Amino acid sequence: MKCVVTGGAGFIGSHVVDRLLKEGCEVLVLDNYSTGRPENLAHHSSNKNLRLIKADIRDFKAIRPHFEGIEKVFHLAALADIVPSIVNPVAYYESNVLGTMYVLEAARLAGVKKLVYAASSSCYGVPDKFPTPETAEIRAQYPYALTKNLGEQTVLHWGQVYKLPVIALRLFNVYGTRSRTSGTYGAVFGVFLAQKLNGKPFTVVGDGTQTRDFTYVTDVADAFFTASCSALSGKVFNVGSGGTYSVNKLVDLLGGEKVYIPKRPGEPDCTFADTSRINRELSWRSKVTIEQGVRNVMDNIDYWRQAPVWTPEKIGEATQDWFKYLGDKK
Repeated sequence: MKCVVTGGAGFIGSHVVDRLLKEGCEVLVLDNYSTGRPENLAHHSSNKNLRLIKADIRDFKAIRPHFEGIEKVFHLAALADIVPSIVNPVAYYESNVLGTMYVLEAARLAGVKKLVYAASSSCYGVPDKFPTPETAEIRAQYPYALTKNLGEQTVLHWGQVYKLPVIALRLFNVYGTRSRTSGTYGAVFGVFLAQKLNGKPFTVVGDGTQTRDFTYVTDVADAFFTASCSALSGKVFNVGSGGTYSVNKLVDLLGGEKVYIPKRPGEPDCTFADTSRINRELSWRSKVTIEQGVRNVMDNIDYWRQAPVWTPEKIGEATQDWFKYLGDKK
């Protein structure tokens, strides 16, 4: 089985590559290394079934030839994080919407048999129902969430009009080894791990009672592989852990002091995936408990030694535009 993984040198993408190589697939990774790292795939350096190509999904002429003869595409290349999407929405549209269209068109022209898209649960915004089903209203709160959902709609449209077999997976709060360590303020795990390594208190948003559906990255990679093997098309599935856990619980598992910072507008008090559809239609369930997942991360904590250390003051500066544009306008 010949596969393309866009963003395959990134956090989730590199774990998808791990799974595909384990299954005996030939894998071509397309990554511009804006957030991905070649080091994430260094453990496969001697594997002849893996090729890495530096390429940007916004360059259709550059990426199109790499899809010839490919059977499955796993599209994970995207710009992530809330704050930079508010500051630079144009870049997010170019990557997450236009870039996705180019990947779809390259896949269509090459006769690809299945494309699996990394959608985002951020599309739900602040939902009314928990666990949140795929039928919940789309309420994107910031450009990252909007562009990921527009990418999802484009994927489904190519499936509808051009009969390209597609599945979109709405991922909930993915964590685990190799998560991004770049300078952008983002996911809580990367922030907390760098703080722990440097003996700094954990910066807990609000009172820490808000809960998140922390989903371990190897479970997510398993969902991608399972979806790619399905005969289904035009489907959207939530991918979650089957539970929701408070930020305070995460702090307890990591161990350390904490300091509280202001709650941010547009963030839900709870994220919790209704996974009954993916359980039923793909027979997929998460396997890694939050306790085991945190142990796995702690066993590899040195990975975050070069990550930026966020203090309340630095976070305040980094999130000014968040409060400026999403805060109460009264």
